[in-house]
Amino acid sequence: MGYSILGVTTMETLKWGIIGGGLMGREFASALGRWFALTGDVPPALLVAVCDLNPTARDWFKRVPGVTQITGEADELLANPDVDAVYVALPHNLHREFYVRTLQSGKDLLAEKPFGIDLEAAQFVCDEAKRLGRFVRCSSEMPFLPGAQRAWKMAQQLDVLGRVLEVRSGFLHSSDLDPNKAANWKRQNRFCGENGVLNDLGMHVAHVPLRLGWKPSRVYAQLQHGFGERPDGRGGMTVCDTWDNALLHCDVEIGGEVVPMRWETKRMAPTETNTWYFEVLGTKGGVRFSTKTPKTLFVFENGREQSWKAIDLGHASVFETVTGGIFEFGFPDSILQMLAAFACERAGVLGDRFGMATPDEAVASHQVWAAALQSHAEKRAIEVE
Repeated sequence: MGYSILGVTTMETLKWGIIGGGLMGREFASALGRWFALTGDVPPALLVAVCDLNPTARDWFKRVPGVTQITGEADELLANPDVDAVYVALPHNLHREFYVRTLQSGKDLLAEKPFGIDLEAAQFVCDEAKRLGRFVRCSSEMPFLPGAQRAWKMAQQLDVLGRVLEVRSGFLHSSDLDPNKAANWKRQNRFCGENGVLNDLGMHVAHVPLRLGWKPSRVYAQLQHGFGERPDGRGGMTVCDTWDNALLHCDVEIGGEVVPMRWETKRMAPTETNTWYFEVLGTKGGVRFSTKTPKTLFVFENGREQSWKAIDLGHASVFETVTGGIFEFGFPDSILQMLAAFACERAGVLGDRFGMATPDEAVASHQVWAAALQSHAEKRAIEVE
């Protein structure tokens, strides 16, 4: 991953390809375009190749410096010897096929969530990555916000929290409250998967708890459908059969005690545009962060009076950048931080910093989703594999 000159380690440039040049593909390219803003021991990175079936989507990438291959054929990109790793941003039903094709081509993989359309697909991709010895991680940007990082670090300090009483983690959207919003592939099981909103948003919710070692042992799920049909964008209507809201009430062992933990993923959450949150409450202290107030971390210390202390945060990122600490942190910054984590962990220089979701964590999330579907169908709590 690097070489040494006079005792100084020089890391090789990580050359990226993208399969799927839509919304997230463009965000990915934009983050790589700001790579020079990172400082410290982060390997250089460059986007060199893009694949998309849509000519309009492909044309956008002509403005990106460094891109030498723009194609409509995935096999052409995967055969490119200049590409080290590939970001695959395709509909869920295509994940298994293109993740495996990427791995078998000899490339490392940044997978979009979910890690395959269901548990069987996730386990297959995980096993194939291990068999081939490829470096693989799954996308989850929100935990890289400064407040999320502070909350994650405090959640590890059981001496500060005391006995943990409750954990909450969630990701909430509201755009599906509009019944006239045209349906896309995420609203149909054949493309999105039977897990519905859990496939779409669940990895964001599961990432921090799983990294803390807080995998649910049992789950009781409440799932909701939204509107049964929506405009198809061509003057007609189409069926929408995915789950739009999911509340998972879980048991998890923390510090030798069984603790209630709630995971909440919703496409229909009134007043919420794009809100991620994480909260831990204990007998001695607690911590809460939400992107609804992205500059503020709330900390609780037990005492005679019960209250939250608000801490105003600046641009205190995991991977240092040229951005001044007094400035605000945003979603594009979290993508840059996530990609820096991928590059550093791949190069063996992540250290004790927070990393992207691993294949094993992605499989663990799918084990929870499978139990959730069974729980809702049978109206009872289900043990998680």
